[in-house]
Amino acid sequence: MVTKGQQVIQQWYQQKNWEQFAFQQQMEDAYLKGYSGLLNAPTGSGKTFALFLPFLADFINKHPDTYTRQTNNGLLMLWITPLRALTNDIKKAMQEVCDELGLPWKIATRTGDTSAAEKAALKRKLPEVLLTTPESLHLMLAQKEYPKMFKGLEVLVVDEWHELLGTKRGVQVELGLSKLKTLSQDALIPAENNKAVSRLKIWGISATIGNLEQAAEVLLGNDFPPERIRMVRANLDKKLLIKSIIPDNIENYSWAGHIGLKLLPQVMDIVAVSKTTLIFTNTRSQSEIWYHAILDNYPEYAGVMAMHHGSLDNELRNWVEQALHAEALKVVVCTSSLDLGVDFRPVDTVVQVGSPKGVARFMQRAGRSGHHPGAVSKAYFVPTHSLELLEGAALKQAIKEGIFESRDPLLLTMDVLIQYMVTLAVSEGFRADELFREVKGTFAFADLTRNEFNQLLDFITTGGKTLAEYDEFLKVEVENGLFKVNNRRVAMRHRPSIGTITSELSIRVKWLSGGSLGTIEESFVSKLKPGNTFWFAGRSLEFVRMKEMSAYVKKSNAKKGLIPSWAGGRMPLSSQLSAVFRDKLDEVAHGIEKDEEVIALKPLFNLQAELSHLPQSHEFLIESFKSKQGHHLLFYPFEGRLVHEGMASLLAYRISKIKNASFSIAMNDYGIELLTDEDIPIEQVLEDASFFSIDNLLEDIQHSLNANEMARRRFRDIAHIGGLVFTGYPGQPIKNKHLQASTSLLFEVFTEYEPDNLLVRQAYNEALAFQLEEFRLRMALQRIIKQNIILKTIERPTPFAFPIMVDSLGREKLTTETLEERIAKMARQYGAEGVGEAEDRKARKPGITRKKGF
Repeated sequence: MVTKGQQVIQQWYQQKNWEQFAFQQQMEDAYLKGYSGLLNAPTGSGKTFALFLPFLADFINKHPDTYTRQTNNGLLMLWITPLRALTNDIKKAMQEVCDELGLPWKIATRTGDTSAAEKAALKRKLPEVLLTTPESLHLMLAQKEYPKMFKGLEVLVVDEWHELLGTKRGVQVELGLSKLKTLSQDALIPAENNKAVSRLKIWGISATIGNLEQAAEVLLGNDFPPERIRMVRANLDKKLLIKSIIPDNIENYSWAGHIGLKLLPQVMDIVAVSKTTLIFTNTRSQSEIWYHAILDNYPEYAGVMAMHHGSLDNELRNWVEQALHAEALKVVVCTSSLDLGVDFRPVDTVVQVGSPKGVARFMQRAGRSGHHPGAVSKAYFVPTHSLELLEGAALKQAIKEGIFESRDPLLLTMDVLIQYMVTLAVSEGFRADELFREVKGTFAFADLTRNEFNQLLDFITTGGKTLAEYDEFLKVEVENGLFKVNNRRVAMRHRPSIGTITSELSIRVKWLSGGSLGTIEESFVSKLKPGNTFWFAGRSLEFVRMKEMSAYVKKSNAKKGLIPSWAGGRMPLSSQLSAVFRDKLDEVAHGIEKDEEVIALKPLFNLQAELSHLPQSHEFLIESFKSKQGHHLLFYPFEGRLVHEGMASLLAYRISKIKNASFSIAMNDYGIELLTDEDIPIEQVLEDASFFSIDNLLEDIQHSLNANEMARRRFRDIAHIGGLVFTGYPGQPIKNKHLQASTSLLFEVFTEYEPDNLLVRQAYNEALAFQLEEFRLRMALQRIIKQNIILKTIERPTPFAFPIMVDSLGREKLTTETLEERIAKMARQYGAEGVGEAEDRKARKPGITRKKGF
């Protein structure tokens, strides 16, 4: 039987001349029957309406005769998104539906961009639907009488859940949900097994990832009845056209960043024949470089080109998004800030500069084009060096076979839990037993012991074993079993610190004449002197002075200048993409040439085979040669930079146990170089069965790397999130060097006097998991030990070796030569035909061969 709500929604679809997809019908059926779960749908498929319209149908069913007059309903739907930018589009789409259906509802947003007046208005009268972020949800939980706000909540939706899963922001969502589920238990519905179930429906929306079932389990928590869970999959045949831009001449000796801008003419040919193009780069610095290059070489694009990245001022980003909607822009150079579900229908082409290092990330970006049902998504892949072309072939293969990365959930992030406990204490307070029960219901803290929980309670009330003598750590008081913050100063310090996004201290860039451009990191500004020129927000700027945490600038006419860099620029190759990359390399070794990228790379692979060897899937290649610098050993796991960082130190340590030696280490996503002054008996080393063994792996890692220093770096962010250091009030941040000193001191104190401290333990675990990818390292070693070792003694660097050796040049500081000049010298020294001359020309005369514009 079709309900009144379903009839109204069907009529709305008919008025729009839209077809309701099968997955939208399945979603409607699951929602109206009271299920919670996960909706798996690609971007541009109508996934927002798939969840919002059933919610409206449910409301209409409850008020069939009065739904157009039903006001003062309170908050019914909470919609969480990972990006503030997403809320504007979703709000507009939802409000239009409500208006067209005659629902007198208000759709509102509450994010970091919401003004104080708007927040006050939300308190006075709640909207029916509120769009927010994980941080803003916790800020609402930090308000007095927050239970009243959520008492009528019917459904919570987490949009783009795959982006939050596996992050501390995702853990924030889990904890917030645990509280909302408890608040809704005053109105329970019977379940099939006679257990009482919270009436709150919980739905996640996720793109395709490798662990969708687990993603649903993490979102809903351990205490959610499995019989009330449904997985809805769109299974739409999204048309995707992927093409690599292949250079006219493939150089056999290439390195990271070597090609890139040389392909600008080909990129601009694509832009010219497209309606609107998004050019995605992997870093903010790279986006500034590409914007500058387009403006220099194609000045006719001024006025129809823009840039979008996370460090630009919010007003600038909003202007770009509105201009995209209005079809006023021909091309936008951007970063991950436009990755997610913002609907820009005019965009028909996406260009990815450099490997995205992950299949899911590339699919997400490709989906920005043709962002509506039935449209074709067009994506072009621009390599920044020759071997990246093989990554392009691997991306196509992985997408064809449906191989996507998993997002592994985080467990026992004590810093996030400490922050959450203080958040609850700031508002209404909490009782220990109730909170422990709620927290244990989350996936992240299912294994939390009562002893560990008690340690955290002790820490926020007395400072724990070590900090009891310092008043600033005594934040929470206990009155009749209620844990509460009574100190106004503690509350005022805590609220601005809510959140888990940590980064280097940002400095706002302002015009002398007034107005803001965005933010850059303190470490970059500290190197500037008055009169220095730098490029930011697509403009040439002259640094004037620093005042009150703002860098004041004026316009410069200089054609050259520094480009800011931001921390965390390099992404490692994902395990899924690296596996497909090795499969592609195996095809090359067997002479299979079915991909245009492989055919283009044939001269490079032929030279690699001539000088050394092309490894098949059952082989592990090691190259050895001697030069004036010493003895070079090159290993090729093809596992990604982070895995190689740990493996390089591990192998160097294990070699040193056979022969004392000091090593210089370099690595990229494909391999590792160990360079030493001493001759290394590599044949003898390989005879030792323990060389690639996982036996004593953690012990050897700790000996080979400065584990303390890695943990200390992780502890800085943990201390920030856990509230051990105060980062300052808005507009009055504490300087970075002071924060570093404070966290270092705390780390040393805990390490010496409280070695079992939960936050220190977390720091070591994070260093292993995130900086070294210890699990992947272990799996890689297990794979290698089963392979045939191919040791090749070579006369000079191979095409595989050259980019790794170039990577090491970038870290040598004491030289007056440019990187290009040093690469050219290295190429001549090792006899890399054609590279020396080409790079001499590049060093003498940088520039781009111009082709036609639009």
